[in-house]
Amino acid sequence: AGCEKEPSSYMWIYILLGNMLRGIGETPITPLGISYLDDFAKEENVPVYVACLHTIAMMGPMFGFLLGSLCAKLYVDIGFVDPGSISITPQDSRWVGAWWLGFLIGGAASFLAAIPFCFLPKSLKKPGEANKDKTSRYSPVILLCIFQCRLICPFLSDFYTSLKKVLGNRMYFTLLCCSLLQFSGFIGFLTYKPKYMEQQYGQSTSKSNFLIGMTSLPPVGLGMFLGGLIMKKYKMGIIGATKFSFTMSFVSYAISLLHLFVGCDNYVVAGMTVSYE
Repeated sequence: AGCEKEPSSYMWIYILLGNMLRGIGETPITPLGISYLDDFAKEENVPVYVACLHTIAMMGPMFGFLLGSLCAKLYVDIGFVDPGSISITPQDSRWVGAWWLGFLIGGAASFLAAIPFCFLPKSLKKPGEANKDKTSRYSPVILLCIFQCRLICPFLSDFYTSLKKVLGNRMYFTLLCCSLLQFSGFIGFLTYKPKYMEQQYGQSTSKSNFLIGMTSLPPVGLGMFLGGLIMKKYKMGIIGATKFSFTMSFVSYAISLLHLFVGCDNYVVAGMTVSYE
């Protein structure tokens, strides 16, 4: 009982609210950004533009891991304590890095990156009549945009109708389920692999984040960009793009099974895996 104590700081509430605001700001970028490209770009160039959008989106986490690696080398109270008085190193299990510094740098960068969006026109001149027909039909992207607009509408008018149209689109619903499965595996990979490297290979938090940022995310971004170029070169339609996506996903999952053969012996922990004696 003497080891139990109530948390004395409620700063986690500010972090929670900050992440909620960040999520609200990030949500429109992908659905509305893709719809913006789909409406105003030439049809043969859309795959490359969308691939560039996703590639840049993958570069963000890569730089985030590198920034986290740098911040983890700095003591959590950097700027408030004398560096000469710190007697532990980042390899010490008691070391806590300056995790808060990444939020300040990332927030400032996001604010600066958002400024150019204020100068985008509400409408652009469309390249041809083909896009008029394309924007007039209810594509999954446009349906998703309707759903987003209804979601933030003050009166939530026709929300149920829009939601029904989105979920009633079988192609979009299937794509949504597939994306959920893909992101679930990808997020688990990024969340636990750095900790796995720390525990099993004796790496510091800083070096684990650096290795993940340099080895895991760049190939994903490169793959997205190459996929867009391939689709443009061979002018794939819906059926061709579906076959291409299925083939690449199947090969990816087959190769991912090799992770099941990677492992190390567990550490001997007194009281858990062996007796205290």
